[in-house]
This record gives sequence, C-alpha cells and structure tokens, in this order.
Amino acid sequence: RNCGLTFPQKRITVNLAPADIRKEGPSYDLPIAIGILMASEQVTADVSGSLFLGELSLDGQVRHTHGILPMAALAREKGIGSVFVPAADGGEAALIGEVEIMPVASLGQLTAHLQGLAPIAPFDRETAGAPTAEPSWEGVDFCHIKGQEHVKRGLEVAAAGGHNVLMSGPPGAGKTLLARALPSILPPMASEEALEVTKVYSVSGLLPSDRPLITQRPFRAPHHTISNAGLVGGGRKPRPGEISLSHRGVLFLDELPEFG
Repeated sequence: RNCGLTFPQKRITVNLAPADIRKEGPSYDLPIAIGILMASEQVTADVSGSLFLGELSLDGQVRHTHGILPMAALAREKGIGSVFVPAADGGEAALIGEVEIMPVASLGQLTAHLQGLAPIAPFDRETAGAPTAEPSWEGVDFCHIKGQEHVKRGLEVAAAGGHNVLMSGPPGAGKTLLARALPSILPPMASEEALEVTKVYSVSGLLPSDRPLITQRPFRAPHHTISNAGLVGGGRKPRPGEISLSHRGVLFLDELPEFG
C-alpha cells in the first residue's frame, strides 16, 4: 500500500525449494514480494539471471540484511549476472567482482525499475573507490614487550608458520599479554583471506556498517564459561562460533583446562 501496490485478494502459496534445506532470515522478503507482484501481473519483466535479496520494512523500505557478501559470491558461482541488494549493503556486495550489483532503497523503486519507468543505476565500484581501511592495530604491540625473549621467539616462529602454541607458567608471567600482542606480528591478510573473514562476519551480523571489508586479522578471546555452540558454532539457529570468528587470525583460550 505504501508503494502504491495492491496485495492480491486471494490465498497465496509460496514454495521455497529445495525442501530439505532450512530457510530462515529476512533476506527472502524482497524476492517473495517480487514473486507475488509478478504472479498477480502488477509487474511484468524478465528477471531471469537476477537475484533479489533484502528485508522489507512495513513502509516498503529495503533494509540492511546480514550475509549479503556470501550470497553475492554464490550468485557469481552460479552464473547470475545481476544481484539486487539493499542500498545499505551495496558496498559489501560490490566486493564480489564480475557481478552487477543493483542497490535498492525501496520496493517502489524496484518495481519502477522493473517496469522501465525509473532504471536503477548499478553500483559503481570505481566511483565508490576502495573500501574504507580499518584503523591501525590498536592492541598491544609486540615490540613494546620487554623480556621473555625465548617465548617471543617461539611466538615469532608460530606466527611465521601458522602453528598452534601452548603457553604454561605462573600467574603474572605475561602469557596473556604476549598472546594479545601476537596479531601485531602476523602478516597482512591477502585479498582472498580478507574476503573469507568478511563472509564469516557478514553471516554473523558483526560486520561494521562503515567498513564492508575486514582487513585486520581477528583476535578472539572467549571466556572459559562459553557454551559449546558459542565456541564451535551451531545452535537452534546455527551461527558461527568463536573458532570460525577467529578464522585467519588468533583464537586465545585463556585457562585452557577450564574449557569443557
């Protein structure tokens, strides 16, 4: 109604296939709305080769939706040429090349585009420029730690080779400080690594709105009282756990024997 459209006065059945895959989340709002409009012949357009993603508010606005980046990546793998996403998520989706990203602000704007009345301009990657860089490392810098040369040497080897480390010692020896400084000596992430990490944070809803690409290696330090689902992921509504959130970075398990 807010977009000048009419909901059909009849029973509507929406079939989401395949049936063996659980569907959840608000990203289905926009494609279901477009399907209803096309089935009721309020909109006539060729949408083959297009993917629609986004949550609809009660006034017809297309709202920010989690997980846009991995869905855009899958669209490229499936040979989909155009992806319609919430305008707020255009920069995130545009990280995936070889796909035309169409930022949509409202259902009314999208229907006008499909009817040829007011075409939506594709997201311009060149005009937008590179994603905003994350601030420099604000944690403990490895070079500021004095002493513990043998432990620091071990951490340097672990950082260079991507090895696991087990530190043991009395309280106050500096184990936690050294662990928190480890990300400062890790090599910068390659572009593919940054995309991998960003996909995980996008699905989790932890991606900052002003920085669509995570370029710093993550550091995660969960408390030993964390649940199994919180650590390894899962739950009634599966979400990435701390292990996944530390992908390509550092997972620090302080008081390791207490985890259980």
